[in-house]
Amino acid sequence: MDSKTAIKDIKQGRVSPLYVCYGTEKYQIDEFIALLEKHVVDEEQRDFAMAAFDLSETPIEAVIEEAETLPFLVPRKLIVVKDASVFTAGRDGGKVEHRLDSLTAYMANPAEHSVLVFVVQGEKLDERKKIVKAIKAAGTVLSFMPMGSGELAAWAVKQAEKRGCTMSREAADALIAASGVQMAALAVELEKLCLYAGSGGVIDESAIAQLVARTTEQNVFTMVECIAGLKLEQALDIFYELLKQREEPIKIAALIARQFRIMLQVKELGRQSYSQQQMASQLGLHPYAVKIAGEQARRFETAKLRQVLSELAQLDHQMKSGGIDKVLGIELFLLRLGA
Repeated sequence: MDSKTAIKDIKQGRVSPLYVCYGTEKYQIDEFIALLEKHVVDEEQRDFAMAAFDLSETPIEAVIEEAETLPFLVPRKLIVVKDASVFTAGRDGGKVEHRLDSLTAYMANPAEHSVLVFVVQGEKLDERKKIVKAIKAAGTVLSFMPMGSGELAAWAVKQAEKRGCTMSREAADALIAASGVQMAALAVELEKLCLYAGSGGVIDESAIAQLVARTTEQNVFTMVECIAGLKLEQALDIFYELLKQREEPIKIAALIARQFRIMLQVKELGRQSYSQQQMASQLGLHPYAVKIAGEQARRFETAKLRQVLSELAQLDHQMKSGGIDKVLGIELFLLRLGA
């Protein structure tokens, strides 16, 4: 089952007694748990109807004991269990030993008065483990991975609508370009923008430029975009702004090199017919970053990208060895690239 189906079931009153949530998108997992809390627990009874455990500190048999214990003054309780590394590959680094047979026995006959949620910090579960196979058969296992570029922009537009504001798809793209792809950070920026626009207001690109502070990484990302679009003056303006913010030129050069390296990798994987999602998985990047890198890479030949990376490697050595002034080195690099 996917997360959208699970959310729909919960809203319709069909709640599973056992969930396993894994993936890298923590914001989505937190939202899912908040939805469960809303539908399982009455707000006035929260103190009696909720329990939280951490498997790095608590043995799993104690969690099962809590799940089997009848709730006090409430019909049902929600138990959230974090750091559930018993479902992932590798040895559990914690000092606590877990009797997984207690969980296996519980899955065969879960308590009707408890909803048990395991939160796994990792991209995937270890399919070789018996406990993973058992929980897939008995419970609801949900993956929360980064959205694709189109999905993320659509999500941002929808979040603005929920807050009573209107935002175009172009504005959503501008927000992602400025704030990054982390949903938690985007949610904070959306809240700020909606307060600025007011109920029924419109969030446009000018408001985003005015209110959303770019990180160093996002500024370098935009700088490379300007370079790719042969907008040298704008690229230099961003560089000088980063210097005003006291960013180290060596760090800026390293981030530029990273972006050009991603462009080269995306170009090579594209030749091998990799999809955007496959590239993101292979490179450990968000699909949106892969999409933008692909658009940037189309403006450069493969040989040119290799040449740029070689020049950046030489520049890095010169700056670190004192062979060239750091600021002058990056200025000359940008001027050569723009030419």
